[in-house]
Amino acid sequence: MPDSNAAAWPWVRSRLSGLRPGARPGTRHDGARAGVRTAVVTDSAAALPADYSGSLPQDGILTVTPMPVMVGPEIYGEGEDDILETIAVALAAGTQVKTSRPSPGQFEQAYRAAERRGFEAVVSVHISGELSGTADAARLAAARVGIPVEVVDTRTVGMAQGMAVQAAVEAAAAGSDCAGVAAAAGAQAARTKVFFYVPSLEQLRRGGRIGAAASLLGTVFAIKPILAVDGGRIVPLEKVRSGARAVARLEEIVVAQAAAHPAGSVRLAVHHFGNPEEAESLAARLEAALPDCPPAQISSLPAVLAAHAGLGVLAVIVGRTADGPGAGVHLST
Repeated sequence: MPDSNAAAWPWVRSRLSGLRPGARPGTRHDGARAGVRTAVVTDSAAALPADYSGSLPQDGILTVTPMPVMVGPEIYGEGEDDILETIAVALAAGTQVKTSRPSPGQFEQAYRAAERRGFEAVVSVHISGELSGTADAARLAAARVGIPVEVVDTRTVGMAQGMAVQAAVEAAAAGSDCAGVAAAAGAQAARTKVFFYVPSLEQLRRGGRIGAAASLLGTVFAIKPILAVDGGRIVPLEKVRSGARAVARLEEIVVAQAAAHPAGSVRLAVHHFGNPEEAESLAARLEAALPDCPPAQISSLPAVLAAHAGLGVLAVIVGRTADGPGAGVHLST
């Protein structure tokens, strides 16, 4: 997953430095570190930056389970070399692209691996149950293993889910128990919003993520809706007449959302699929409009989300840290 602005998250790096092997007494490289009792498992819809996962100690504190994508008769996993290009070509050619939840067996393997490494419990943090059966698969697997597994349905997706995962990892590294780690993930997910624009609603309709009526509206009247994830579901937020106006309005909504919180308490992420220049331009405008906010982290959508959003999507994640009281902007749908 490309990450074109990895240096944009200094506060994440400062926390990661405390998680590296050797930073704490009793560090063991072959298993859970002393004082770290809970492992975190998630799925690839979390859109975690590659450098984030790579910066963590390789002790099993975080496991990312890939979600499968089917392009025609072929099955791909997140991280395979050309999966995004393959999806782009397939969508342009009208080839069927579908996704699936990971199998319970995949999660069972991850939980058993955590147990072997010496963790006492697992917190499994997942994409909204309204959009995927992934959390259900995790619950099935949880019933098969010998250590406690708490499954967290974040009710969101993308880096909004990813920020919840990061909060869970931070709590786990600080020695929190299973309940504390799950609470950290749930609280962060609740403090995070997702806004996005897609040039066409057709791929979302085909995947069953929006209704046929909403898709027809966009097709017949050339409406360009701005969408949000609210209550775990994809909901229309506003309807705009052109793509350019939709992107401009998306920017306005994000700025208003971020400005409603105390300075320094907001983090941004921008996702795209096939349009990195648009994402970089949007991120630059957001940086200029929000000088107290760290630059947005920019990345491609994970394959499992790109398959549903389609080419040309722009999504912005607005996350608030635990330190900010945050009034927020009400989502009108």
